[in-house]
Amino acid sequence: MDNPYWTELASPVGPLLLTADADGALTSVSVPGQKGGRTVQEGWRHDAGPFREATEQLTAYFAGDLKEFDLPVRAQGTEFRERVWAALDAVPYGSTTTYGAIAARLGAPRAAIRAVGGALGANPLLVVRACHRVIGADGTMTGYAGGLERKMWLLRLEGVLGDA
Repeated sequence: MDNPYWTELASPVGPLLLTADADGALTSVSVPGQKGGRTVQEGWRHDAGPFREATEQLTAYFAGDLKEFDLPVRAQGTEFRERVWAALDAVPYGSTTTYGAIAARLGAPRAAIRAVGGALGANPLLVVRACHRVIGADGTMTGYAGGLERKMWLLRLEGVLGDA
């Protein structure tokens, strides 16, 4: 991605770094310190213009007024990662799934659970592509690139977890 656009958005889970390609498609949403998250590079163009719709939808989501994002996105990954992300997109607001359930949805063997976890960890669209909705088979809050505290906050927002 040559010289992407970027902006920052203050959110209840901390500052979000948003990037977009020249066509305005959202390419990443990340938080500081995120495993595999992006950082602004020399030559990137700081411009909030391409992010108006993303900013409006993220703000509405954090206010509890939006249940499903409708944004042009362009996240690139391997064929397997893109299949996992598509399965993740089918998990509705306010519900959770497991790594094993996603593997099964893909027709992948149980041994693919680690690969599913790797694909979720490589998700460049934190919050927008809701990998926070994936939990361990025993109900535990397992890995989340943005940190477990953020994951739990997002699940409380969606009504999956009670107030802690």
